[in-house]
Amino acid sequence: MQNGSGNMVNENTMKEIISRYPAEKRFSLAIMQDIQRKFNYIPREAMEAISEYLSIPLSKIYGMATFYKALSLNPKGKYVIKVCDGTACHIRSSMVIISELEKLLGIKVGEITPDGLFSIETVNCLGACALAPVMVINGEYYGKLTAQNIAGIIESYKEVKVQ
Repeated sequence: MQNGSGNMVNENTMKEIISRYPAEKRFSLAIMQDIQRKFNYIPREAMEAISEYLSIPLSKIYGMATFYKALSLNPKGKYVIKVCDGTACHIRSSMVIISELEKLLGIKVGEITPDGLFSIETVNCLGACALAPVMVINGEYYGKLTAQNIAGIIESYKEVKVQ
């Protein structure tokens, strides 16, 4: 099965990740984090396999996957763009940054580009209020953003893919 970012959800890889852990309930979150790192989200097949391996009802696995903000049931792009919309960023026009990203990438917040390269999320705070407005792409911070410098940042990530 193929996920939204073009990666194959390989059943053997999934089972290999799960089997690294003892079949104990206390490892459920760690397993889901490893699955998330590998596939950029937690596929339904993975939740079913974790449920079976740990003898935990699927509803409990689903509950955990939806409770933790770091986990996602939807595919994410290779480059996850997180735009801060906390108070300082909002006052300094974070919505303009979000609009510019949506226009440049042709997607809305919560979506993934057809090529699987980018997805956009908003977050309540990135802890860099002095740099507002701020966005983070896979751990790389960009502050004091304007609509004019968004295109150059996005292009730098597209160029990495070409090389």
